[in-house]
Amino acid sequence: MESAEIRRRWLSFFEERGHAVVPSASLIADDPTLLLVNAGMVPFKPYFLGETKPPAPRATSVQKCVRTPDIEEVGKTTRHGTFFQMCGNFSFGDYFKEGAIKYAWELLTSSVADGGYGLEPEKLWITVYLDDDEAEQIWREKIGVPAERIQRLGKKDNFWSMGVPGPCGPCSEINYDRGPEFGVEGGPAVNDERYVEIWNLVFMQYERGAGDGKEDFPILGDLPSKNIDTGLGLERLAMILQGVQNMYETDTLRVVMDKATELTGVQYGAAQNTDVSMRVVADHIRTSVMLIGDGVTPGNEGRGYVLRRIMRRAIRNMRLMGATGPVVQDLVDVVINTMGQQYPELVTDRKRIETVALAEEAAFLKAVKGGTNILDTAVTDTKAAGGTVLSGDKAFLLHDTWGFPIDLTLEMAAEQGLSVDEPGFRRLMQEQRDRAKADAKAKKTGHADMSAYREIADGSGATEFTGYATTQGESTIVGLLVNGVSAPAASEGDEVEVVLDRTPFYAEGGGQLADQGRIKLDSGAVIVVRDVQQPVPGVSVHKGSVQVGEVTVGASAYAAIDINRRRAIARAHSATHLTHQALRDALGPTAAQAGSENSPGRFRFDFGSPNAVPGTVLTDVEQKINDVLSRELDVTAEIMSIDEAKKQGAIAEFGEKYGERVRVVTIGDFSKELCGGTHVANTAQLGLVKLLGESSIGSGVRRVEALVGVDAYNFLAKEHTVVAQLQELVKGRPEELPEKIASMLGKLKDAEKEIEKFRAEKVLQAAAGLAANAQDIHGVALVVGTVPDGTGADDLRKLVLDVRGRIQGDRPAVVALFTTANDRPLTVIATNEAARERGLKAGDLVRTAAKTLGGGGGGKPDVAQGGGQNPAAIPEAIAAVERLVVETV
Repeated sequence: MESAEIRRRWLSFFEERGHAVVPSASLIADDPTLLLVNAGMVPFKPYFLGETKPPAPRATSVQKCVRTPDIEEVGKTTRHGTFFQMCGNFSFGDYFKEGAIKYAWELLTSSVADGGYGLEPEKLWITVYLDDDEAEQIWREKIGVPAERIQRLGKKDNFWSMGVPGPCGPCSEINYDRGPEFGVEGGPAVNDERYVEIWNLVFMQYERGAGDGKEDFPILGDLPSKNIDTGLGLERLAMILQGVQNMYETDTLRVVMDKATELTGVQYGAAQNTDVSMRVVADHIRTSVMLIGDGVTPGNEGRGYVLRRIMRRAIRNMRLMGATGPVVQDLVDVVINTMGQQYPELVTDRKRIETVALAEEAAFLKAVKGGTNILDTAVTDTKAAGGTVLSGDKAFLLHDTWGFPIDLTLEMAAEQGLSVDEPGFRRLMQEQRDRAKADAKAKKTGHADMSAYREIADGSGATEFTGYATTQGESTIVGLLVNGVSAPAASEGDEVEVVLDRTPFYAEGGGQLADQGRIKLDSGAVIVVRDVQQPVPGVSVHKGSVQVGEVTVGASAYAAIDINRRRAIARAHSATHLTHQALRDALGPTAAQAGSENSPGRFRFDFGSPNAVPGTVLTDVEQKINDVLSRELDVTAEIMSIDEAKKQGAIAEFGEKYGERVRVVTIGDFSKELCGGTHVANTAQLGLVKLLGESSIGSGVRRVEALVGVDAYNFLAKEHTVVAQLQELVKGRPEELPEKIASMLGKLKDAEKEIEKFRAEKVLQAAAGLAANAQDIHGVALVVGTVPDGTGADDLRKLVLDVRGRIQGDRPAVVALFTTANDRPLTVIATNEAARERGLKAGDLVRTAAKTLGGGGGGKPDVAQGGGQNPAAIPEAIAAVERLVVETV
């Protein structure tokens, strides 16, 4: 049975039994504590925590998931992988243990003809929690599983919680016996390789307290509403139903390995090392396609870093197997063709996915070349200093700047006889991740305990947003936090977070910055609002300070936004939609939105593109946008189902989470997007849009920045003034300015070349005199001294080599010259073969000099270069070189 059919049967089975079918959420987690969705229940977490009311009492889904903590283990074993699909059925206060158990048994053991998976009942073993007599009794008495195939396990294996105070409960796992060829008998308690877990049923019935680990926490009591959360690993069931040894041999991964064989000539199963590479490629390429499909782009932090890392591991492993050219195109196509049966959007977005993936491959192949040079230098410096361990910060630099996977650095360093300070590297990586995660969380929560916001949500419900229709209105304060802690009141000067029952303030989201303004109380108190966020879904938290008086929970208030700011942001947001559509018209559907920020009078828009957008294209896009403004198109918003929005061709933003009902913003006949932001009523209100330019912000992602309305006018007015000043200076009309300025710059460049040529000739003229005045140190000719300040590194090197060449015969020679360039000391030192035979090496001499200058240096034994921070130390550095020559000879 193919994976696509396993998925179809799952959803069909539960839909027929009253479950709402929930499409897989994006892999981009809508949770500040997660980079990526890593479990099937993550999208349902707000329902289990009571933050949001579930859309139905029963639900089912097949959720895309990515886990990367054990990424280095992928390929080494057949059990580790990064991408997987979790089939789940959920009950929110509806059926409980008996219902969940009966559904699981029916689907697994019903015949294929009857819509089930057709597993033999006698091969299924059950585990339950130690004291969960109720579950054990249901399995034994209601289902008929023999007592000898039901095993009780402890908290570590059969008890579930989120790792924080909240819902928890015992689990019951269904395991499949793969037979004696996979190990000894005795059930899952003895051998989890033979008895593979395929379905985990979680019975959420308790509330847990704080504690460490999986076992050390107290049970506070029963939940008011008992829930069900189950998860079946699609890949594990596919392995069983397809009769293969492991998940890498299932249909969706085997085809990738077959393509890798076609590209490299390496057969899977031929050798352990190439088998590891094959599995890495299959897993990582599939994961990459799924991540890119959900809008992730390669980068150096966050989820972009995850994607970059796994893509580069896959490409490197293809090269280890002998691939010499680009391979990503063929591998990506195989994944799209296979996974597209389950996720049709991959086929629709094929071109965009391929564009991003190919750009990353090209960037990595270029990085390998450049990073190898950096690594070689680091290895040389480490050895020269007598070290045997490459520092963690060097490994981190290679990883962070050049995209070198740590295993690539480890391998290449080992080839040079060095190990790597891996703990140091891991520490720096963790610090980077912690900073990124803390920044994201602080932005949403302001460092407050999330439970404080949940308490307010539980007590007062979601905030009603009135800002589409009005900019001010009456409301009531239903929540108040001071310094992140709930408080009944706040005084003048306090920094506060205020929750209203209804508000005209737009909370930051969808790329649109939050409104600012004031909240006035009947008592005369005033709160100045600087920011608005939604740390928990549906609850708008107004962040600001008490300017006057005392603020109390329950007080009546009048909220009013800064109208001018709102209007300026609305103009920017509408202009963003126009820019998006104009870019797609010019570049094709690959120019999909990858992020945006709409602020007063200006916006930035990120989009997919493998190459820079030509200036002529950008000019055409700008012209098209402003043409639309002149057509005075109405801007309208309509609420509809997500399916209807898709039928109408509405564009959705990657990474945004949409419900069953969505808001669609339409600009005449030009643009239609899913959007929750605020907009102008007519394009004429934008006035003018000026694109300032575009640039790269990552592999395959470009950014356009622009001004709107008065800001655009002011920019053009300043440009006009500058043009007028240039006209006066060069005595020409505006259209003549480019040619006249280019001519002037050309002449200036020619003059600089002549000056540089004269300076170089003057420097080289000193060579004969320097060689003639060489000191004799025990038979070694030593030329040491300074040359005029401003001499460049290239000219200094030429002079040093010229002087060395002028010392006659087989006489050992050392030439060490110093200068100051750009306020920094610089030295180049060269030795001839006779000097090196006497132990005088340029690299050793340069390191001695550079250390004195407060810097570093290196090079080869015959010529080396160094520098530092302190030009005043040049005389001391000269003396240090002289001493080392005397000591050596």
